[in-house]
Amino acid sequence: MAFLFSRGRSRQPSDLVRSIKDLLPRLPEKLPDPSVPNKVADDLARQLSQVKLIVQGTQEIEVSPEQVHALVQATLQEDLLYELSRYLHRLPFEARKDTQTIFSHVLRFKPAHGNHADPPVISYIVHNRPEIIIELCKGYEYSPSAMPCGTILREALKFDVIAAIILYDQSQEGEPAIRLTEVQPGIPQGGTGIFWRFFTWIDRGSFELSADAFTTFREILTRHKSLVTGYLATNFDRFFGMFNSTLVQSDSYVTKRQSIKLLGEILLDRANYNVMMAYVESGENLKLCMKLLRDDRKMVQYEGFHVFKVFVANPNKSVAVQRILINNRDRLLKFLPKFLEDRTDDDQFTDEKSFLVRQIELLPKEPIEPVRSAREPSRPAAAVA
Repeated sequence: MAFLFSRGRSRQPSDLVRSIKDLLPRLPEKLPDPSVPNKVADDLARQLSQVKLIVQGTQEIEVSPEQVHALVQATLQEDLLYELSRYLHRLPFEARKDTQTIFSHVLRFKPAHGNHADPPVISYIVHNRPEIIIELCKGYEYSPSAMPCGTILREALKFDVIAAIILYDQSQEGEPAIRLTEVQPGIPQGGTGIFWRFFTWIDRGSFELSADAFTTFREILTRHKSLVTGYLATNFDRFFGMFNSTLVQSDSYVTKRQSIKLLGEILLDRANYNVMMAYVESGENLKLCMKLLRDDRKMVQYEGFHVFKVFVANPNKSVAVQRILINNRDRLLKFLPKFLEDRTDDDQFTDEKSFLVRQIELLPKEPIEPVRSAREPSRPAAAVA
């Protein structure tokens, strides 16, 4: 049956790339109605399917590295990845899936005799066309393109240079995106870059869009730890201000629960020790966590507990945190032993509750100025973490 596919592979990769690039701007503004024939959409879908065949092959047809290499070169020369990222939300369903597959293969491709540490397309994007990544992020503006764009982004986010582009780009509509050489980690962000739009997409998007945006958001914040630690330190107030107000206090149960869990992961990661210490100095942050303990939903209470314990276990509590805990000592000592008491099979949780009760019992009558010389957590704090 191989002859059935030979006609689909007869066109040269460069011809396919140019044809797809010419057709993309001619797509209808709105997503083509699948029940109404549309020649441009149909032609694009057919040609994207042929490109997918080149990069992925089938059971009958093996992938030709030479053809894939030619396709990648033509794609970069014609700037097709940028055009695909811009128009992805207008493509029909199958064509979006094929585009996602094409992107993922192209991003991973390395020539057989290349000496590059990163795939050539990744290097091309960060040095020459970071706008591709920005446009893929903007795919979250549209429900049809949210999931394919998210899948492509998470493939690209395996490389820290892509995370840096998303974190540090502050370009406005129509402006060039940031180049890798322009990244200045020590300068605080203004809150208008592409990364900050994830808060809106997560909090206000449809369920599917919000869930996918959160998955990408989490990938950005947890995969490349040394990069993110510096970013959070420089943009501490703005980031956690938006995180607490938009995500932790979201009206969406799923967003709220996932965000509290992510907050706990960030704070309890050893790489973020200084960020954690800054977060648990805040009395306002502690008040927010104590509200979570009294939420109507048990899983929100449970995730909130894992953040609350960091405040209590910290041996160098700020005066503000001490004052809140001391003022609420009696209530906490009555509340904690009965807190989620039905989790009888979770020995670690039970031990942690007992530890926190003991720490609250040992609080002084009045706040004491903390010792600031310690750079590492004490044994009890580390054990709870």
